[in-house]
Amino acid sequence: MVLFVQAVVAQHQLVYVLTQVEKNNKSIQTNKHYWASKQAELKTGLTPYDPVVEYDYLYGSPVGAGNQRDLVITQRFDFPTVYKRKRELSDRQIAQTVFQQQVFRQDILLEAKLLTLKVIYLNKKEAELARRLQSTQKVLSDYEKKFEKGDATILDFNKAKLQLLNIENDVRLAQNEKQVVLTKVTELNGGEQLLIADTLYPLQPIIPDFEMLDSIIEAHDPILKIYEQEKKVWAQQMNVQKSMNLPKIETGYHSQGILGQSYRGIRLGITIPLWENKGKLQAVKSGLQHAESAAVSNVLEHRFENKQWYDQLAIRGKILEDSKALLTSLNNTVLLDKALALGQITVIQYFYEASFYYASRDRYLQAEWEYQELLAKLYRFEL
Repeated sequence: MVLFVQAVVAQHQLVYVLTQVEKNNKSIQTNKHYWASKQAELKTGLTPYDPVVEYDYLYGSPVGAGNQRDLVITQRFDFPTVYKRKRELSDRQIAQTVFQQQVFRQDILLEAKLLTLKVIYLNKKEAELARRLQSTQKVLSDYEKKFEKGDATILDFNKAKLQLLNIENDVRLAQNEKQVVLTKVTELNGGEQLLIADTLYPLQPIIPDFEMLDSIIEAHDPILKIYEQEKKVWAQQMNVQKSMNLPKIETGYHSQGILGQSYRGIRLGITIPLWENKGKLQAVKSGLQHAESAAVSNVLEHRFENKQWYDQLAIRGKILEDSKALLTSLNNTVLLDKALALGQITVIQYFYEASFYYASRDRYLQAEWEYQELLAKLYRFEL
């Protein structure tokens, strides 16, 4: 129950870190403003053309011919279906920007999550090194007393000092590495520091088989949705272009005055699209074909990337399962301490045997961290 509660607390702290990063990260804020401006831009061009007002005042020649006044007000319209299809295109493009914004946000939050998991790993490593340091300090203290009494050789005493120095250096390197990672977290959090003191990872989800997990990812991953939306955008662009190839309508008012006489009436016109849009429909078709190919290619690439992570996850899960029980039951340091105290082994043998246990513990901590990293990458769509 204690371990469960600690894992829940770790889960909450990770959520807190991600919440703070999402709120304070400058790149996320800048990206929101950028896409807001793009969305506003995509809403333009959906209305009819501006009306045109023309006024002509022509002086007559010779004298007495009179002056001529012309007033023309015209309004040009695309074919009626164009406006509906342009609005639908705008909606699809805006929907795509939402997914693009989600991907950018997820990239930042995934980086923050991976860094937080690494801090947890380094916290665990520091705790492990602290235990080794305490144990080695005790051995050195005992052998210093033995050396002073003449019960230990200078080789044993020097070996203990050298081992202590190595562990102290490992502690310094781990602390420095953690500080570097925390600096990166601070940068992602807009310059505000975050305290990450966990030594337990968040609760793990129940991992389904790969086919089910891949289908869940495919249904929720905004990266894939961008490519799917791209196809819809190009398909709608084709509909717009087909409508643009239809005639444009022009209507208006025309007033003319000359020699005291005036003429007023309706102005009507039609634009026949013979050359203006030549080749544009084919260009849109090519764009649609490219988008369809890119979507298929990206889904395939995404699937194989997820499969690689899934397989690596399974391997590290097996390593953790096999190692955890064995390392817990062996606890070689206790046995080695007793053997050293009873004089059954030398200090050199003590540190030599302890190094195997330490190396196994290090590999276990490393595999545990890598397992959490792979989980974070596979479940990035939840961010």
